Amino acid sequence: MASIVLPLAIFIMGPTASGKTDLAISLRKHLPVDIVSVDSAQVYRQLDIGSAKPDAITLADHPHRLIDIRDPVDAYSVAEFLKDATEQMAEITAAGRIPLLVGGSMLYFKILLDGLSDLPEADQGVRDQIQHRADEFGWPSLYDELQQIDPVTAAKLHPNHSQRIQRALEVHQLTGVSMSDLQAASSNDSVLDHYNVLQFSLIFNDRSLLHRRIEQRFKQMMTNGLLAEVRGLHGREDLHTDLPSMRAAGYQQIWQYLDGHCSLEEAVEKSIIASRQLAKRQITWLRNWPEVHEIQVDDGQTYISLENSCNQCLKILSQHSILGS
Repeated sequence: MASIVLPLAIFIMGPTASGKTDLAISLRKHLPVDIVSVDSAQVYRQLDIGSAKPDAITLADHPHRLIDIRDPVDAYSVAEFLKDATEQMAEITAAGRIPLLVGGSMLYFKILLDGLSDLPEADQGVRDQIQHRADEFGWPSLYDELQQIDPVTAAKLHPNHSQRIQRALEVHQLTGVSMSDLQAASSNDSVLDHYNVLQFSLIFNDRSLLHRRIEQRFKQMMTNGLLAEVRGLHGREDLHTDLPSMRAAGYQQIWQYLDGHCSLEEAVEKSIIASRQLAKRQITWLRNWPEVHEIQVDDGQTYISLENSCNQCLKILSQHSILGS
């Protein structure tokens, strides 16, 4: 009996400022791929410069799906991403092309591979931390926190319903996903059941090169008008820093400057630090990522050319007998 040949899907992952988008566009010149953004900030309209969203000319030549699909005032859950991304992948495959998913939102990639799992087991250390905050600030304060991260669950609870508030906060802290999202979309369905997924991770031999690149890129964002972009968002009466869209690195720090809490120089420095911390978390995610092909983007001293990185990917695709199969 002949085995079923699954359609190909490609993932490009890596830390912020590592060149993921450039690599995806480069591959698009060689392969019949359609690009799907895997970025929790780029889903929002008006978050253009600070989210490193491709510019209008680039998007016209190389369209990216799942960009500009939400207003910044609206939340966008992991469950919604899972639904949207799998629908886009199916649409691309049906058109006879290859879905190429690119971005740095590692939780999104994990959910695609693992599905939305059941609620995690209790963690006494996390529970103790939550209890300590409750002792200091009171359960109504933690209820207010829950309203921000999981309004659906909070609406079912009284502000003094300590055990259930604690459990909902614990689930979010352990998974990065709200309890209501996990309960609404609990599924172990994986894209691996439907696609032959080839994963690439952009790797730096010299972490200091990445740090310098992050700093240079953020300063270029400021030159390109990031301050004016955030000022426009700041001027909207319906936006505030507790919204998921406004927690993105750069936006929150410059918002603090506009509120008068720090100087612009301090806001820029805090933004660069936040971006480096984001990169560190992304690298930690990828350190033990299963079945990933590492693509070196530097030789320990300088950057390798984009053409070289692209050729590394194409060679791996060829070795797996995927192209032309």
